[in-house]
Amino acid sequence: MIPTSAYAGFSATTPLAPHTIDRRDPGPTDVQIEILYCGVCHSDLHTVRGEWGPATYPCVPGHEIVGRVVAIGSAVTTFQIGDHAAVGCMVDSCRTCRSCKEGLEQYCDGRAVTWTYDSPDRHTGGVTYGGYSSTIVVDAHFVVRVPPSLDLAAAAPLLCAGITTYSPLRHWNTGPGKHVGVVGLGGLGHMAVKIAHAMGARVTLFTTSPGKRDDAMRMGADDVVVTSEPGWERARRRPAAPLDLIIDTVALSHDLNPYLSTLGRDGALVLVGLPPTPHPAVIANRLTSQRRSLAGSGIGGMRETQEMLDFCAVHGIVCDIELIRIQQINEAYERMLRSDVKYRFVIDIKSLQA
Repeated sequence: MIPTSAYAGFSATTPLAPHTIDRRDPGPTDVQIEILYCGVCHSDLHTVRGEWGPATYPCVPGHEIVGRVVAIGSAVTTFQIGDHAAVGCMVDSCRTCRSCKEGLEQYCDGRAVTWTYDSPDRHTGGVTYGGYSSTIVVDAHFVVRVPPSLDLAAAAPLLCAGITTYSPLRHWNTGPGKHVGVVGLGGLGHMAVKIAHAMGARVTLFTTSPGKRDDAMRMGADDVVVTSEPGWERARRRPAAPLDLIIDTVALSHDLNPYLSTLGRDGALVLVGLPPTPHPAVIANRLTSQRRSLAGSGIGGMRETQEMLDFCAVHGIVCDIELIRIQQINEAYERMLRSDVKYRFVIDIKSLQA
């Protein structure tokens, strides 16, 4: 076993604190990665605070991991020592079901997805520990290569925020001639704007914050609708340029009906945010009147995650980040709750040694 420095939550109500965990020794198909940077996701906060159900403590969050390969198993041919590599939200699946064979491991029909942290670990018999730590050992199938042109720190959140928005944009065939709406300009939303713009779509941002207009335009939005302003719903209902697709990134319960009204015929509203309480009911004729769809999307599979990283490298896309030391993580959680970050915190993991 490999003793590993980490930061962990020990209960739903106490701050994260230093801890030491054990990583397994690399097996024949494993890659050991020295973690350099780890993004901070709202999922980390929700999980460690028990807001999505009871967590197993100590809980080491983090699923936006970028680092350097320091060891490989005897059967690994896809990585070499010294390569820059990344790990996202999952580290295993059954690999035999239909979804896994189609490269959609995130939807594993065998219900055998092993998430990067706080998930049953079939290798150790315990639970998985995430990227708020100095090293990680993962089967090579669930490791992706970081293109050399990407800034490593700013690329870390691509492993969650990037793929979570890229996947539905690709699935619903975003490209030139399409009009995409994005609800919310946070960690996920700002990536949706950048990626949809790079795919050639016209992009409209919906935000409650007038102060985010300039950032949205800089990132590639063509239009910004401030939904805290009275009358926006009437102004946007059945617009001259209806939307083909909306990516809703907001992780708080809100009324979906006004956004459905901005979709054209056969348009889709896709939920990627996970609110702790349900959204208000959808009015049926908002769907039936124009054959609209209400859908959801998770992360992407491993093949699509690599495709996303390569796409971002070609188009020069990374996250807008604030780099922090691990000792600032509890403050960062409180700031996330206040939406006081533009647009993703990333932990410099070398600060673990301080």
